[in-house]
Amino acid sequence: MARRRKGDKIDGWMVIDKPLGLSSAKVVSRVKYLTKAQKVGHGGTLDPLASGILPIGLGEATKAMPFIVDATKEYAFTVRFGSATDSDDLEGAVIEDGGRIPSEAEVAAILPDFTGSIEQVPPAYSAIKIDGQRAYKLARDGQEVELKPRTVEIQSLSLTGFDADAGSADLHVSCGKGTYVRSLARDIAKALGTCGHVTALRRLRVGPFTLKGAISLEMLDELGHSARAVDYLCPITTALDDIPAVAVTEPEADRIRCGQTLQLPTAKQGTIVLMFGDTPLAIAENKDGTVRSLRVFNM
Repeated sequence: MARRRKGDKIDGWMVIDKPLGLSSAKVVSRVKYLTKAQKVGHGGTLDPLASGILPIGLGEATKAMPFIVDATKEYAFTVRFGSATDSDDLEGAVIEDGGRIPSEAEVAAILPDFTGSIEQVPPAYSAIKIDGQRAYKLARDGQEVELKPRTVEIQSLSLTGFDADAGSADLHVSCGKGTYVRSLARDIAKALGTCGHVTALRRLRVGPFTLKGAISLEMLDELGHSARAVDYLCPITTALDDIPAVAVTEPEADRIRCGQTLQLPTAKQGTIVLMFGDTPLAIAENKDGTVRSLRVFNM
């Protein structure tokens, strides 16, 4: 007999405006405690230093998590020039100091060099695994961490403010999966002939989720265990808006639930969302008219 999962069956997305000082894991724990949901997970880690959008998947929404992790993200961040840290942000130890402060015009002029497809080396303090261990753990243990460069996509990068006295610049970036803003800040400073690190970082968007639909942990705490908390849930399909939806009949829905394939020669090729009425049935793949489910929603 299948083991019954503890908690309430709650399916959907809760978009949290994560405060400074909390890890993403602690936010997930808090949401799970307050909603009593059976299953909870987050889409895209935010460091304790960072604030902003943290999509939390509840129940069946966790099956769509890969589409959120891979989604385009937007950040507002501040770079302080003239000093570097071992973590490329405020949390690390200073490893270089006394670098020059570039002018506002110099910063603005260098930004086009960091748009499009670029190569970047992730920070040593990152969650990337090296021989089965997280890079940040090795770095904290004093071991030398060597990470290979990777290609990331920077859709847009702009200067939104400059403080000559503080030696800092405010920037806005829209980027693809795998981008490290800390690495971006470090590399911009290097290209300007100096060093730098991130002093403030706020995530403004993850795919379809923005600050407009976000709820603070403080507000969620005020709602407590009341049913009003689930009023802030977004449908599972919110994370799948960019994927073509295909309607299926009841017999076809039964076949998918049983793990069988469908023949849908007129459906769009590639990844699709199968819908039975207004209910998402499955994320599936259509290859030459043969549709196989990738993740079936138990709605």
